[in-house]
Amino acid sequence: MTKLILGSASPRRLALLAQIGIVPDGIRPAEIDETHLPGELPRHCCIRLAGQKARAIPVSDDEAVLCADTLVAVGRRILGKPSDEAEARAFLRLMSGRRHRVITAVALRRRDRLWQKDVTTTVRMARLTETDIDACIGCGDWRGKAGAYAIQGYAARFVPWIGGSWTAVVGLPLAETVALLRAAGVPEPRR
Repeated sequence: MTKLILGSASPRRLALLAQIGIVPDGIRPAEIDETHLPGELPRHCCIRLAGQKARAIPVSDDEAVLCADTLVAVGRRILGKPSDEAEARAFLRLMSGRRHRVITAVALRRRDRLWQKDVTTTVRMARLTETDIDACIGCGDWRGKAGAYAIQGYAARFVPWIGGSWTAVVGLPLAETVALLRAAGVPEPRR
């Protein structure tokens, strides 16, 4: 039986898998350089990083590794994880009152084969006041989050509309992940 390894330290991805009854047999976060290449388009960057993560994690013949990458894009500009509070504030100001895209790419590697899928979700952010931005920064949800917010956290109050997959915005599109597991022949749990 193939064992599933989650190639991520994200508690959100682990919780999303648990939501659909999947408990990985192990967790091995990937250590890769997540720098965006000059001129790289957001979707291509996200797909590349998810694939690199999956290839970077050693697995045995009876294991499959599941990795993902999420980024936020305003036009062609990639908003990754902010490096500090000032950058987080700049990201929130940029998204205030407008739409942005959240792209999540999933990669599943079993032996030498790689399956990938990406999902783009459009998110509309309400117009944020400086008080709103202060509150978002103050709650700390911006740390380690693409685009400086967590839709499942405090910032949910500022998202009146999304077009696409909510779970992809959180960090793992569940329907697409299940399809990859099935394509790779990784057994699903039975309830």
